[in-house]
Amino acid sequence: MPPVKSFPPVLYEDNHLLAVNKPAGSLVQGDRTGDVALVAICKDYLKEKYHKPGAVFLGVVHRLDRPVSGVLVFARTSKALDRMNRLFRERAISKTYWAVVHQLPQPVEGTLIHWLKKDEAKNITTAYDKEVAGSKRAELRYKLIGHQDNAYLLEVEPLTGRPHQIRVQLAKLGCPIRGDVKYGFGEVNTDKSINLHARHLIFEHPVRKETLHLTASLPRHESWQPWRTYENL
Repeated sequence: MPPVKSFPPVLYEDNHLLAVNKPAGSLVQGDRTGDVALVAICKDYLKEKYHKPGAVFLGVVHRLDRPVSGVLVFARTSKALDRMNRLFRERAISKTYWAVVHQLPQPVEGTLIHWLKKDEAKNITTAYDKEVAGSKRAELRYKLIGHQDNAYLLEVEPLTGRPHQIRVQLAKLGCPIRGDVKYGFGEVNTDKSINLHARHLIFEHPVRKETLHLTASLPRHESWQPWRTYENL
């Protein structure tokens, strides 16, 4: 998956926050690959747009896995970063994802509760039905909102924020996300993305105290094309 170099679409921007539609394949923060991270690209964007001298502050509020696309929010001030961190910590943010799977979930709507344990060395998370040593409780809600041939579109609301949570919990249900070979899908997407998209984010603005509703359009990649008719849901 090639590193992303162009600037992604801006979903929201003011003096306190910057929200973008993260492309699948982009790193939020730098890692050992050395690929250009999205936070660095966004800093360059702000520096150029506002002719800022010196270093640009931009705080990482939350993360999306590299093969995942969708709404991503950065903080432009330390005050906004502190307050956004608190909102995430207190679960005062509504997060909605769309996922494409090739197995019809049974039931078609429900709540999943597992205990997740991440192997940091292998960067993989395991879901357990009961608590085990070192595991953390994970909960999400899902429902079927569309189907095309042998593929199914799920709307997912994670109620906790665990590493790879949606990916591993849907796989545990028997519904690995399309393209996600790490968690059991049979083949990769042509661009090595997975069909998991952070669709909506709703939260109270950390300074203005108004409710923000941020929505990210689906990627243009062929794996999402049949689902673009669902954009207005």
